[in-house]
Amino acid sequence: MTDLRHAHDIARTIAATVLDRDPGALTSADSLSHQVFLGADVVVKVIGADRHTRMEREIALAPFLPEGITAPLLGSGVHDGVRYACHVRAPGTAPGMGLPGVDAGTARSLAGQAVRRLGLLHRWVPAEAAAETLREPLDHGGFVGRAGLFAVTESLTEADRDSVVSPVLLDGLARIAEGAPLHVDTVVPVHADSHWGNWLAEGDQVTTLLDFEWARFGVPMDDWFFVIGTSGPHRETVLDVVAGETGIPAELIRYECEVRHAAHLASDIFQALTGGDQAGLLRARLKGLADIVVERLWWHSA
Repeated sequence: MTDLRHAHDIARTIAATVLDRDPGALTSADSLSHQVFLGADVVVKVIGADRHTRMEREIALAPFLPEGITAPLLGSGVHDGVRYACHVRAPGTAPGMGLPGVDAGTARSLAGQAVRRLGLLHRWVPAEAAAETLREPLDHGGFVGRAGLFAVTESLTEADRDSVVSPVLLDGLARIAEGAPLHVDTVVPVHADSHWGNWLAEGDQVTTLLDFEWARFGVPMDDWFFVIGTSGPHRETVLDVVAGETGIPAELIRYECEVRHAAHLASDIFQALTGGDQAGLLRARLKGLADIVVERLWWHSA
């Protein structure tokens, strides 16, 4: 469902039905996964019913998540060929990938709150119904262990028929894989996509964490990686905050983040090589891989 006018009309109908009143004006918002429409006090997410089912994961988890961690779900279902979820609109706006326009003090404050809010999620003991959802297989593209990182590296090498991935980058991936932990535990609930585009804040105050469609069992570092890695020029400040809040040595955080960064990039490069017209994604991910294996991004200030 790509027709914005059609999606907007459906979103209005859904919001009016769920709220039992006129929802007022709805405006479209940027989203890679769904079509999203914002009202004064409501958010409607829609996607073609034949598309991916990650929204169903978020819907299934919504009744069980710790109170106050995300925007409440008002209603969900299928209408006129689309799957939908209707949420309360939480206050604030997304700080955004790279924290554009955010000063160091605000970045430090937001990071501390993000780590503490994620701590509520990591300490949550889900009911069995939610635990079943979190255990459902999900190709999240993240780090699943040394063998998994080697496997995705081998797959992208085989898929790279035009040799666009340089030997230097492949050697760098192999080096990171060789030093990676043998496996990663699945011991606590994690959001698994906690970048700064999925948070809302007012000034230096975090208000909520959005989009639980990738949530699963993992380890807290799976979330801290996104908080740190999408902080742009404040990466070192945010890494320092995570180290202070968790008591984990900064060097270990760098190592764990580098491994996860490599895993996500390798997975995205493989998808770009095999997914048709994704030249823009491929260029961006190759640049990202060069940053971590050539420029040693995670060790600049070590």
